[in-house]
Amino acid sequence: MATVLTEKDVNPEIIKGLKVAIIGYGSQGHAHALNLHDAGGQVAVGLHEGSKSRAKAEAAGLSVHTVAEATKWADVLMFCTPDVPMKGIYETEVAPHLRDGQLLLFAHGFNIHYGLINPPANVDVGMVAPKGPGHRLRFEVSNGAGMPALFAIHQDATGHARERILSYAWGIGCARAGLLETTFKEETETDLFGEQAVLCGGISALIKAGFETLVEAGYQPEAAYFECLHETKLIVDLLYEGGLNWMRYSISDTAEWGDYVAGNQVINDQSRAAMKSLLGDIQSGKFAQDWIAENEAGRPVMNARRASERDHQVEKVGAEIRSLIPFISDKVPPQD
Repeated sequence: MATVLTEKDVNPEIIKGLKVAIIGYGSQGHAHALNLHDAGGQVAVGLHEGSKSRAKAEAAGLSVHTVAEATKWADVLMFCTPDVPMKGIYETEVAPHLRDGQLLLFAHGFNIHYGLINPPANVDVGMVAPKGPGHRLRFEVSNGAGMPALFAIHQDATGHARERILSYAWGIGCARAGLLETTFKEETETDLFGEQAVLCGGISALIKAGFETLVEAGYQPEAAYFECLHETKLIVDLLYEGGLNWMRYSISDTAEWGDYVAGNQVINDQSRAAMKSLLGDIQSGKFAQDWIAENEAGRPVMNARRASERDHQVEKVGAEIRSLIPFISDKVPPQD
């Protein structure tokens, strides 16, 4: 079994003695910056001129600079920007101002693994990737818990990359829950695969297919919503708490039997072949190339899919049902 490091394996004083700039202040960026600040770190946020996030960061008590200014000031730079624009930000605002011994950190391995960013040999390069959304990371740490993270060392120019990376992971609260060493390749490819095949693409398609099957068979859309989407949280919570066997122990015998006899009919050899194909595209770099091309074209497919998914019946029924349940605060994404 792989070794999982915790707070006892980390020196927290290292990160407290370094100046850290968080590049970006979105979901991950705000969590990293605020958690580090609360832990006693010297933190600033690097944003482009005119960023809408500037007021939020300043209201939280953080110092805000341009990315170039932050690069000149910091000992450690953590990139928490979206994957595709990161390359341009690095080349125009960061690379010209790098100096010997700085530590470049990434919350996802995409740009390093696919060769989009190639740091010089005189800086350390590593990764700290919390295993969850930034808003959840902030919530857990603010409430005395933590969130597991993967960490990796891509380049050790100073001979101290490992201890500095681990100390950063402590600073954002991940050493409380556990740190697993990986590589940029492994993190990138498993992360993209998990998102596509299971966590986002897989579960979204499964929910819609189940909902549509019931509605087309004449069942009430509201009943279909409860069975195929609403109750997903109940099952996922059980999985999170104790894995597959705890979930099966906690549900009815009838539901457990249905798991055994029906699951492999839905996720079958054809499904597994599709998963292998997805993984192949990730490993070869095809997915990354296609995603970059989609952005360069102005995201026509992405925008069209967003619009069509907003109008899916399961979304309309869900909004109506959630409005009737007082303890659910319905979340609605902003329109483009």
